Amino acid sequence: MGHPLFPVFLDLADRRVLVIGGGAVARRKIETLEEAGAVVEVIARALEPGLAGWAAAGRIRHLGTEFAPEQLEGAWLVIAATDDGDLNRRVHAEASQRRIFVNVVDEAPLCSFQSPARVQRGRLQIAISSGGAAPMLARHLRERLERELDDSLGALAELIEEHREPIRRRLPDTQVRRRFFESLLAGEVPGLLRRGDRPAAVAALHALIDGADRRQSGRVALVGAGPGDAGLLTLRGLRLLSQADVILHDGLVSAEVLALARRDAERIAVAKEAGCHHATQEQIHALMLAHARAGRFVVRLKGGDPFVFGRGGEEIAFLRSHGIDYEVVPGITAALGCAAYAGIPLTHREHSQSVRFVTAHAREEGGELDWACFARPKQTLVFYMGLKGLARVRDKLVAHGRPGTTPAAIVEHGTRSEQRVIVGTLDTLPALARQHALRSPSLLIVGEVAALASELHWFGAAPIGNATDLAQAA
Repeated sequence: MGHPLFPVFLDLADRRVLVIGGGAVARRKIETLEEAGAVVEVIARALEPGLAGWAAAGRIRHLGTEFAPEQLEGAWLVIAATDDGDLNRRVHAEASQRRIFVNVVDEAPLCSFQSPARVQRGRLQIAISSGGAAPMLARHLRERLERELDDSLGALAELIEEHREPIRRRLPDTQVRRRFFESLLAGEVPGLLRRGDRPAAVAALHALIDGADRRQSGRVALVGAGPGDAGLLTLRGLRLLSQADVILHDGLVSAEVLALARRDAERIAVAKEAGCHHATQEQIHALMLAHARAGRFVVRLKGGDPFVFGRGGEEIAFLRSHGIDYEVVPGITAALGCAAYAGIPLTHREHSQSVRFVTAHAREEGGELDWACFARPKQTLVFYMGLKGLARVRDKLVAHGRPGTTPAAIVEHGTRSEQRVIVGTLDTLPALARQHALRSPSLLIVGEVAALASELHWFGAAPIGNATDLAQAA
């Protein structure tokens, strides 16, 4: 697999582009080059009727019928669109020797640049490229975007261009300007342009500019990132990540989720994993407060759900006590996501009528867990951060009456590409965890439903364990 292409839009106005070929394919390329204002010169033994007419009218220049290397001098780009493979390879070699970007149509290895599929709304363009690997996929996406993107986006781009300098003068602070544009795009201006009422859109834009330079207080959003798969992030969470000035993220937040955030947002890791306390809760509170008071929008990004063993309640209580505006965006908690990706239903009509979420890191003043209650049959137990105390969980449950043959499973890196599922029983699981060197983040699931992982798994590698023994135990 090659490297991804570096995306770029070229200013070709009044710049020479050489096209070798005079057929229908060459014409399609020349049409887009002309739109960009390029000076197009063509080398072809024959021109199809449309190109012949353009040459007669002076829109393009027909240099001749045979390609010669010296014709490349002074060209900014070269496109080879002929059905002569030897000629195409020769053009590629001569252009590459002169460090001129060249595109040989439908020959990805002979291209130093690609012509993307485009969606255009006035000055606004969206380019889609597969790097030549799957052009039909790029065209499919273009067709989808053509249906979904409103024609008024072109008018909106023009309106913003007209007011760009006044906006920069009135709103020199980049954070204030970014919030202004967020308000603009979410407000009434796009709708007014869609209805064709440009005067009203201009008036609404001026009103937004007049009010935007008033200092705004910052705010904080607690966003659940889910258990790891970026596709499980909620739409609301994604929108807030695209707006955030500062992101305070846990160590359990996957790199794939962080990659969805705005590129210029400040990212601050505040991992609080067992045995690896990079930031105390008090330090996290202080960071949220300092950035919010500086007028920034802070996203406190948490693995799983903020209100399920995420200390989200403590954080919003702190924000409320200091008068900071906040909101909470739920996430798919690890119990739900990891169990689903492991093929383990947490409740089941035959095996489990209830489910309990338990953390191995309860507050000291909380006292001992209710092991006698946990040991009752026909229920599922999900232990967060329970890998380190796995033997203790087994001993406590067995001591309070839960059979050692009760099925149990550990889901390591659940919902991610490296997910592993180990199935066993309360008696055998600690040894299996050591044997396979399981690491955090891992989730422990205890109950008859754990045996179903061997039968119902669908994501990643098959579970490791003895499915026959588990089925009998269940």
